[in-house]
Amino acid sequence: MAFQDYKPWLGITGSRWIGLDNFERIFQYKEATQAIVNTLIIAVSKIIVGIIVPIVMAILLSEIRNMGIKKSVQTLVYLPHFLSWVTVAGLMIDILGLDGGINHILTQIFGNDPIYFLGDPDLFRFTVVISDVWKSFGFGMIVYLATIAGINPSYYEAAEIDGATRRQQIRYVTLPSMLPMIIVISTLSLGNILDAGFDQVFNLYNPLVYSTGDIIDTYVYRSSLLNGQYGFGTAVGLFKSGISLILIVVSYRLAYKYANYKIF
Repeated sequence: MAFQDYKPWLGITGSRWIGLDNFERIFQYKEATQAIVNTLIIAVSKIIVGIIVPIVMAILLSEIRNMGIKKSVQTLVYLPHFLSWVTVAGLMIDILGLDGGINHILTQIFGNDPIYFLGDPDLFRFTVVISDVWKSFGFGMIVYLATIAGINPSYYEAAEIDGATRRQQIRYVTLPSMLPMIIVISTLSLGNILDAGFDQVFNLYNPLVYSTGDIIDTYVYRSSLLNGQYGFGTAVGLFKSGISLILIVVSYRLAYKYANYKIF
């Protein structure tokens, strides 16, 4: 279909073959190139913030000595992972809407004008990244907590005998011990560099933020299923899949080279 002017009533065998025309149109249409740029910006931002926040939270949580508080916090930050994006998007629309709780605080307490977070192109990417981190960092934090729990306690004892403070123990013991896992997760994340999260964006975006919020997946959905450009939409999806496959292979090679991580 990606190499055809596909018509559903003609099928694959009856539709006209047009070679690479659909792929050439990807870089000729401003909307398509903008969707690729938006995807890269949103996905890379999610990867960077999504790695830093779980690391910081895992270190902070590991420093809590009260097990009751520690387990409660861990459970609370882990729960959003189980919510669907349909549910989270509904909550966000209510909270971030012009009449939502955030704008109520801004207008009533600070006297600011209401801000349409989900309708402002300049704020939409930020809103998408922050909401994704809030939903998923609890799940990612578990991996780092397990890594910290596996650190030999004698390292901390030796550091304490040498007069190291808690901050110095984190810097010279905890972080170096976490480094192999950080490298593995960071390199494997390269495979998701073109995955900005269709479920999330589709449930949050609107025509007002197409310029900064339209990603490859939502563009494929609109161009193929809504506008009937099935061949072109398939070409965009195939282009994304090909690049993603290359990035996944590269990421696994890097993970094996720098962290000795391999599946097969």
